[in-house]
Amino acid sequence: MLDHPGFAPELLALAAVPALGPSAAEWAERLRGRYPDAPADGLARLATRRYVGAAAAGGATAALAGLFAPVAELASVLWTQSNLVLHLAAAYGQDPAHPDRAVDLLALTQVHPDPESARAALAAAQTAGDPAEEPWPRAAEAAWRLAAPLTAQAGGWLALRLASRLLPGAAVLAAALGDSAAAERLAARAVALYRPRQSQSNHSRGSSA
Repeated sequence: MLDHPGFAPELLALAAVPALGPSAAEWAERLRGRYPDAPADGLARLATRRYVGAAAAGGATAALAGLFAPVAELASVLWTQSNLVLHLAAAYGQDPAHPDRAVDLLALTQVHPDPESARAALAAAQTAGDPAEEPWPRAAEAAWRLAAPLTAQAGGWLALRLASRLLPGAAVLAAALGDSAAAERLAARAVALYRPRQSQSNHSRGSSA
């Protein structure tokens, strides 16, 4: 990342998959061994509950970091959302350590608008040449894309800090609620991607019955 800051989101996604994917696969395998009749949707609900809770806790903790709160929250969000996506992939039988999961991470977290642009950016990151000074606009753009999960909240940090002086705990509560809501929306997008089409059809019929 220091050599090629313009590819920071892509390099983080490429690092997250081999680092976090195997533990997600082990989690799914362990639960299937313990509960052989558990449906994929059930495993997905467990993963969602776990990481939505982790997002809330991480946001609340980051809010206590003072001036470094946005940076602390970004680190928490990136870790939580990567784990959430990879665990949901494992719940639906996808290999969470497969390189394609890096594409999924970038598209589902809306760092890139679609899988095609995410795949092209990953390829460019992997073939980047020797370290060189990259134009500031490119590095700034990468930083903005990397912070995409927090763009809605970042503008409100100053207001939250002012409000917390009048209402203790306001910033902590807002960060917890905002990050957990973002994780829930991400989970919905991931489930829509990974759930088999037939399962989605059956789920819809069951919901309407």
